[in-house]
Amino acid sequence: KPLVFAFQANIYAILIAKLLNVKIITRSNTAPSGWYHSAFKNIIYKIFINFADDVMVNSTIFKKEFDKKYNIKTECIYNLFDKKKVNLELKKNIKIDFFQKKELNILTVGRLTEQKDHLTILKSINTLKSKFNFRLIIIGSGEKKNLLLNFIYENNLQKKVKLIGFKKNPYPYIKKSDIIILSSKYEGLPNILLEAQFLKKYIISTNCPTGPKEILMNGLAGDLVKIGDYKKIATLISIFKKRKNKIKKKIKIGYKNFYRFDYLTNCKKYLNFVTRNF
Repeated sequence: KPLVFAFQANIYAILIAKLLNVKIITRSNTAPSGWYHSAFKNIIYKIFINFADDVMVNSTIFKKEFDKKYNIKTECIYNLFDKKKVNLELKKNIKIDFFQKKELNILTVGRLTEQKDHLTILKSINTLKSKFNFRLIIIGSGEKKNLLLNFIYENNLQKKVKLIGFKKNPYPYIKKSDIIILSSKYEGLPNILLEAQFLKKYIISTNCPTGPKEILMNGLAGDLVKIGDYKKIATLISIFKKRKNKIKKKIKIGYKNFYRFDYLTNCKKYLNFVTRNF
Protein backbone atom coordinates (compact mmCIF):
# COMPACT_ATOMS: atom_id res chain seq x y z
CA LYS A 1 0.00 0.00 0.00
CA PRO A 2 1.43 3.43 -0.92
CA LEU A 3 2.54 5.97 1.69
CA VAL A 4 2.54 9.76 1.22
CA PHE A 5 5.11 11.91 3.07
CA ALA A 6 4.00 15.57 2.94
CA PHE A 7 6.62 18.23 3.64
CA GLN A 8 4.43 21.20 2.63
CA ALA A 9 0.71 22.03 2.18
CA ASN A 10 -0.14 19.38 4.74
CA ILE A 11 -3.90 20.03 4.86
CA TYR A 12 -4.34 19.62 1.10
CA ALA A 13 -2.14 16.51 1.11
CA ILE A 14 -4.06 14.98 4.02
CA LEU A 15 -7.42 15.69 2.36
CA ILE A 16 -6.37 14.10 -0.95
CA ALA A 17 -4.70 11.12 0.79
CA LYS A 18 -7.80 10.37 2.83
CA LEU A 19 -10.08 10.70 -0.19
CA LEU A 20 -7.88 8.15 -1.96
CA ASN A 21 -7.63 5.95 1.15
CA VAL A 22 -3.84 6.35 1.27
CA LYS A 23 -1.76 6.49 4.44
CA ILE A 24 -0.10 9.89 5.03
CA ILE A 25 2.66 11.19 7.29
CA THR A 26 3.54 14.88 7.50
CA ARG A 27 6.33 17.24 8.50
CA SER A 28 5.63 20.69 9.92
CA ASN A 29 8.59 23.08 10.02
CA THR A 30 7.20 26.42 11.21
CA ALA A 31 5.86 27.28 14.66
CA PRO A 32 2.03 27.42 14.67
CA SER A 33 2.07 30.50 16.93
CA GLY A 34 3.56 32.44 14.04
CA TRP A 35 1.30 31.54 11.15
CA TYR A 36 -2.21 30.78 12.36
CA HIS A 37 -3.68 33.83 14.09
CA SER A 38 -7.13 33.07 12.65
CA ALA A 39 -9.37 31.05 14.99
CA PHE A 40 -11.12 29.51 11.98
CA LYS A 41 -7.84 28.37 10.40
CA ASN A 42 -6.75 26.90 13.72
CA ILE A 43 -9.93 24.86 14.00
CA ILE A 44 -9.60 23.58 10.41
CA TYR A 45 -5.91 22.76 10.90
CA LYS A 46 -6.59 20.96 14.20
CA ILE A 47 -9.29 18.81 12.56
CA PHE A 48 -7.21 17.81 9.55
CA ILE A 49 -3.80 17.36 11.20
CA ASN A 50 -5.37 14.73 13.45
CA PHE A 51 -6.22 12.72 10.33
CA ALA A 52 -2.51 12.34 9.55
CA ASP A 53 -1.12 8.93 10.46
CA ASP A 54 2.07 10.43 11.90
CA VAL A 55 3.48 13.96 12.31
CA MET A 56 7.07 15.17 12.47
CA VAL A 57 8.32 18.56 13.74
CA ASN A 58 11.87 19.92 13.89
CA SER A 59 12.50 21.28 17.38
CA THR A 60 11.62 20.16 20.91
CA ILE A 61 10.02 23.49 21.85
CA PHE A 62 8.01 23.33 18.62
CA LYS A 63 6.92 19.80 19.61
CA LYS A 64 5.63 20.95 23.02
CA GLU A 65 3.74 23.85 21.45
CA PHE A 66 2.34 21.75 18.60
CA ASP A 67 1.31 18.79 20.77
CA LYS A 68 -0.50 21.01 23.26
CA LYS A 69 -2.17 23.23 20.66
CA TYR A 70 -3.45 20.42 18.43
CA ASN A 71 -3.81 17.60 20.98
CA ILE A 72 -1.50 15.34 19.01
CA LYS A 73 1.70 13.40 19.67
CA THR A 74 4.48 14.36 17.26
CA GLU A 75 8.00 13.13 16.59
CA CYS A 76 10.85 15.65 16.85
CA ILE A 77 13.64 15.19 14.30
CA TYR A 78 16.12 17.97 13.60
CA ASN A 79 16.81 19.30 10.10
CA LEU A 80 19.25 17.24 8.06
CA PHE A 81 22.50 19.22 8.17
CA ASP A 82 25.14 17.92 5.77
CA LYS A 83 28.61 19.09 6.87
CA LYS A 84 30.28 17.52 3.82
CA LYS A 85 28.08 19.51 1.45
CA VAL A 86 28.87 22.76 3.27
CA ASN A 87 32.62 22.08 3.14
CA LEU A 88 32.43 21.27 -0.58
CA GLU A 89 30.50 24.47 -1.31
CA LEU A 90 33.07 26.48 0.63
CA LYS A 91 35.79 25.35 -1.77
CA LYS A 92 34.08 27.08 -4.69
CA ASN A 93 35.71 30.34 -5.73
CA ILE A 94 33.10 33.01 -5.04
CA LYS A 95 34.22 36.63 -5.08
CA ILE A 96 32.76 38.79 -2.32
CA ASP A 97 33.79 42.37 -3.00
CA PHE A 98 31.37 44.17 -0.69
CA PHE A 99 32.78 42.86 2.58
CA GLN A 100 35.92 44.68 3.75
CA LYS A 101 38.62 43.25 6.04
CA LYS A 102 38.97 46.43 8.10
CA GLU A 103 35.23 46.77 8.66
CA LEU A 104 32.68 44.81 10.66
CA ASN A 105 30.97 42.44 8.23
CA ILE A 106 27.36 41.52 9.00
CA LEU A 107 25.18 39.00 7.18
CA THR A 108 21.55 37.97 7.23
CA VAL A 109 20.04 35.21 5.10
CA GLY A 110 16.34 34.64 4.49
CA ARG A 111 13.37 35.33 2.25
CA LEU A 112 12.39 39.00 2.10
CA THR A 113 9.04 38.51 3.82
CA GLU A 114 7.12 39.83 6.80
CA GLN A 115 8.10 36.71 8.75
CA LYS A 116 11.84 37.41 8.43
CA ASP A 117 11.44 41.09 9.42
CA HIS A 118 14.65 42.44 7.82
CA LEU A 119 13.43 45.95 8.53
CA THR A 120 14.38 45.46 12.19
CA ILE A 121 17.99 44.80 11.15
CA LEU A 122 18.02 47.88 8.90
CA LYS A 123 16.67 50.01 11.74
CA SER A 124 19.40 48.74 14.04
CA ILE A 125 22.28 49.44 11.67
CA ASN A 126 20.79 52.82 10.77
CA THR A 127 21.42 53.92 14.37
CA LEU A 128 25.08 52.89 13.98
CA LYS A 129 25.92 54.36 10.56
CA SER A 130 27.85 57.34 11.94
CA LYS A 131 29.56 55.49 14.79
CA PHE A 132 31.89 53.00 13.06
CA ASN A 133 32.52 51.24 9.75
CA PHE A 134 30.48 48.18 8.89
CA ARG A 135 28.96 46.39 5.90
CA LEU A 136 25.69 44.45 5.78
CA ILE A 137 24.81 41.91 3.09
CA ILE A 138 21.23 40.64 2.84
CA ILE A 139 20.82 37.34 0.99
CA GLY A 140 17.31 36.50 -0.14
CA SER A 141 14.47 37.45 -2.43
CA GLY A 142 10.81 38.23 -1.79
CA GLU A 143 7.94 40.66 -1.80
CA LYS A 144 9.48 43.04 0.77
CA LYS A 145 12.45 43.91 -1.45
CA ASN A 146 11.14 47.34 -2.48
CA LEU A 147 10.25 48.21 1.12
CA LEU A 148 13.81 47.44 2.20
CA LEU A 149 15.35 49.30 -0.74
CA ASN A 150 13.25 52.36 0.05
CA PHE A 151 14.49 52.33 3.65
CA ILE A 152 18.08 51.98 2.46
CA TYR A 153 17.83 54.95 0.08
CA GLU A 154 15.81 57.14 2.45
CA ASN A 155 18.44 56.67 5.15
CA ASN A 156 21.47 56.92 2.86
CA LEU A 157 22.66 53.38 3.58
CA GLN A 158 23.60 52.44 0.00
CA LYS A 159 27.32 52.25 0.79
CA LYS A 160 26.78 50.14 3.89
CA VAL A 161 24.01 47.71 2.84
CA LYS A 162 23.70 45.46 -0.18
CA LEU A 163 20.81 43.20 -1.22
CA ILE A 164 22.21 40.44 -3.41
CA GLY A 165 19.14 38.25 -3.93
CA PHE A 166 18.89 34.48 -3.49
CA LYS A 167 22.16 32.53 -3.42
CA LYS A 168 22.24 28.77 -3.84
CA ASN A 169 25.59 28.74 -2.07
CA PRO A 170 25.55 31.19 0.87
CA TYR A 171 28.37 29.48 2.78
CA PRO A 172 31.32 31.61 1.53
CA TYR A 173 29.37 34.70 2.62
CA ILE A 174 28.79 33.19 6.06
CA LYS A 175 32.47 32.26 6.31
CA LYS A 176 33.61 35.82 5.56
CA SER A 177 31.16 37.48 7.94
CA ASP A 178 31.77 38.51 11.55
CA ILE A 179 28.16 38.52 12.72
CA ILE A 180 25.11 36.56 11.57
CA ILE A 181 21.73 38.09 12.43
CA LEU A 182 18.29 36.47 12.34
CA SER A 183 15.39 38.86 12.94
CA SER A 184 12.44 36.52 12.33
CA LYS A 185 9.03 36.80 13.99
CA TYR A 186 8.61 33.02 13.92
CA GLU A 187 10.56 29.99 12.70
CA GLY A 188 10.81 26.22 13.06
CA LEU A 189 14.51 25.37 13.24
CA PRO A 190 16.24 28.03 11.07
CA ASN A 191 18.98 26.55 8.89
CA ILE A 192 20.96 29.80 8.76
CA LEU A 193 21.63 29.49 12.49
CA LEU A 194 22.80 25.90 12.06
CA GLU A 195 25.09 26.98 9.22
CA ALA A 196 26.47 29.89 11.21
CA GLN A 197 27.04 27.73 14.27
CA PHE A 198 28.85 25.07 12.26
CA LEU A 199 31.07 27.74 10.67
CA LYS A 200 31.86 29.18 14.11
CA LYS A 201 30.20 32.57 13.73
CA TYR A 202 28.79 34.92 16.35
CA ILE A 203 24.99 34.85 16.18
CA ILE A 204 22.41 37.43 17.18
CA SER A 205 18.84 36.18 16.87
CA THR A 206 15.35 37.11 17.92
CA ASN A 207 13.97 34.78 20.55
CA CYS A 208 11.07 33.91 18.28
CA PRO A 209 9.10 30.69 18.37
CA THR A 210 10.53 28.17 18.14
CA GLY A 211 14.07 27.24 16.99
CA PRO A 212 16.61 29.99 17.88
CA LYS A 213 16.44 29.51 21.65
CA GLU A 214 17.06 25.78 21.20
CA ILE A 215 19.95 26.18 18.74
CA LEU A 216 21.59 28.91 20.83
CA MET A 217 21.06 26.95 24.04
CA ASN A 218 19.06 29.69 25.73
CA GLY A 219 21.76 32.29 25.00
CA LEU A 220 24.84 30.25 25.91
CA ALA A 221 25.83 29.85 22.23
CA GLY A 222 24.78 33.27 20.95
CA ASP A 223 22.67 36.27 21.89
CA LEU A 224 18.86 36.31 21.91
CA VAL A 225 16.78 39.49 21.70
CA LYS A 226 13.07 40.25 21.73
CA ILE A 227 11.24 40.28 18.37
CA GLY A 228 11.57 43.73 16.80
CA ASP A 229 14.12 45.00 19.35
CA TYR A 230 16.38 46.86 16.90
CA LYS A 231 17.98 48.88 19.73
CA LYS A 232 19.26 45.75 21.47
CA ILE A 233 20.59 44.38 18.18
CA ALA A 234 22.37 47.71 17.59
CA THR A 235 23.88 47.56 21.09
CA LEU A 236 25.19 44.02 20.56
CA ILE A 237 26.71 44.98 17.20
CA SER A 238 28.34 48.12 18.62
CA ILE A 239 30.02 46.29 21.52
CA PHE A 240 31.07 43.30 19.41
CA LYS A 241 34.81 44.06 19.56
CA LYS A 242 34.73 44.73 23.31
CA ARG A 243 33.23 41.28 23.96
CA LYS A 244 35.62 39.17 21.87
CA ASN A 245 36.50 36.72 24.67
CA LYS A 246 32.88 36.27 25.73
CA ILE A 247 31.79 35.82 22.12
CA LYS A 248 34.53 33.25 21.48
CA LYS A 249 33.21 31.29 24.46
CA LYS A 250 29.68 31.35 23.06
CA ILE A 251 30.91 30.19 19.64
CA LYS A 252 32.91 27.39 21.26
CA ILE A 253 29.89 26.17 23.25
CA GLY A 254 27.73 26.16 20.12
CA TYR A 255 30.26 24.21 18.07
CA LYS A 256 30.93 21.76 20.89
CA ASN A 257 27.23 20.90 21.06
CA PHE A 258 26.68 20.75 17.31
CA TYR A 259 26.55 16.94 17.48
CA ARG A 260 22.81 17.41 18.11
CA PHE A 261 22.41 18.10 14.40
CA ASP A 262 24.51 15.17 13.16
CA TYR A 263 23.47 14.26 9.63
CA LEU A 264 23.60 10.46 9.87
CA THR A 265 21.87 10.38 13.25
CA ASN A 266 18.93 12.40 11.98
CA CYS A 267 18.84 10.50 8.66
CA LYS A 268 18.33 7.30 10.67
CA LYS A 269 15.53 8.98 12.61
CA TYR A 270 13.91 10.00 9.31
CA LEU A 271 14.18 6.44 8.03
CA ASN A 272 12.67 5.02 11.22
CA PHE A 273 9.86 7.57 11.05
CA VAL A 274 8.99 6.50 7.51
CA THR A 275 9.46 2.74 7.86
CA ARG A 276 7.37 2.42 11.02
CA ASN A 277 4.42 3.69 9.00
CA PHE A 278 4.55 1.04 6.29
